[in-house]
Amino acid sequence: MIMAGLAYRIHLDPIGGIAGDMFVAALADAFPALIPGLLAELKKLPAPAGATIEVVAHRDAALGGRRFHVAAPAPARHRQKDAHGHAHGDGSGAAHAHTDYADIRKLLHQIPLRGPVREHALGLFAVLAEAEAEVHGIRADEVAFHEAGAWDSIVDFVAAAYLIDAVNPAQWTCAALPLGGGRIRSAHGVLPLPAPATALLLRGMPVVDDGIEGERVTPTGAAILKYLLARNPAQGAAPMAIAATGNGFGTRTLRGAANVLRCIAFAQASAAAADEEISVASFEIDDQTAEDLALALDRIRRAPGVLEIYQAPVFGKKGRMATQVQILARPEHIDDIAQLCFAETSTLGLRLARVSRKLVPRSVVAVGEPKMRVKLAQRPSGRLTAKAELDDLARIAGGKPARDKVRQAAERMAKSRKKA
Repeated sequence: MIMAGLAYRIHLDPIGGIAGDMFVAALADAFPALIPGLLAELKKLPAPAGATIEVVAHRDAALGGRRFHVAAPAPARHRQKDAHGHAHGDGSGAAHAHTDYADIRKLLHQIPLRGPVREHALGLFAVLAEAEAEVHGIRADEVAFHEAGAWDSIVDFVAAAYLIDAVNPAQWTCAALPLGGGRIRSAHGVLPLPAPATALLLRGMPVVDDGIEGERVTPTGAAILKYLLARNPAQGAAPMAIAATGNGFGTRTLRGAANVLRCIAFAQASAAAADEEISVASFEIDDQTAEDLALALDRIRRAPGVLEIYQAPVFGKKGRMATQVQILARPEHIDDIAQLCFAETSTLGLRLARVSRKLVPRSVVAVGEPKMRVKLAQRPSGRLTAKAELDDLARIAGGKPARDKVRQAAERMAKSRKKA
């Protein structure tokens, strides 16, 4: 499970190499709770009739993990597969399907993807397009993708984008990449390995020749690495603890090595509280009825950026009983919230302050049937605490004994799911 407020450093160990589907499988294996959301996001993509997208368990001779399996009834019988199982053209000189980079950008803008997912997918394709443009001596907007324009490759990039967003903020490292070698048939004919665009993308990255030939790093795999290492390379050597591991497999068997990409997610050795700055708006009211003020504060509470509102009775001027209001808010929303306070209450002025606060990592999960939301918090000692949502408990009939029973069961279930 991804814990809110917890930043990861994710290390990729390309034992067999890296391809788009191997990256997706490795992250999905490390964070299996992300799989349902991943598949739901991928359902937004237009798909050929009979196409399937699955994250499946897989085991080779020694290791267990997952594969990201994307299948469509395409004319694959004339396409040669590389060491990772990716299809390439047969080099026969026959017409090959291609997709313009501009069309892919248009498609990604039309699909109702989540904003950050679309941003990462566009970024991944941009990295690959720039490399292809350099190889062919053309502008990036003139690039036409062949293998990378196929539906399954688009799925790989969108799936990778979803997982990159899901683990954000994360820093990334990668071990030396296997160089591979030999020749491969593509839509452009016979090409040397690493493929020209892949070799460009790998400039500056450490590589190793382990004696095993074939396409060990695909263009999509190289583009993902280039994108991640350029945006968020890991810095420093702070104490870390392994939080999760995952294995993502390719489809072929390599001579003398597992065709697997291993992912290791590191987190801080203890769940240290995170620092955060927030804004505080405060004021007193002595000339607005309690009934009307309650309505006003309820409307303010629902405004974007409001974190919490507190009320307390105080004595104001001339011994009048008044209500003190304190609003905690995101700094970027405080001006709009102040205007809302003037519109909804009778106050003539606000006191504004910027304060810092510390937060332990927390998340909310829904468990049981009917669904019960439970807030999980990781204490600095490593102890996990759970608290069921009161609004959900209020629906339980049978009085306090029934509520206590449901609450205890939900909190146990939430804790066990997190530890799993």
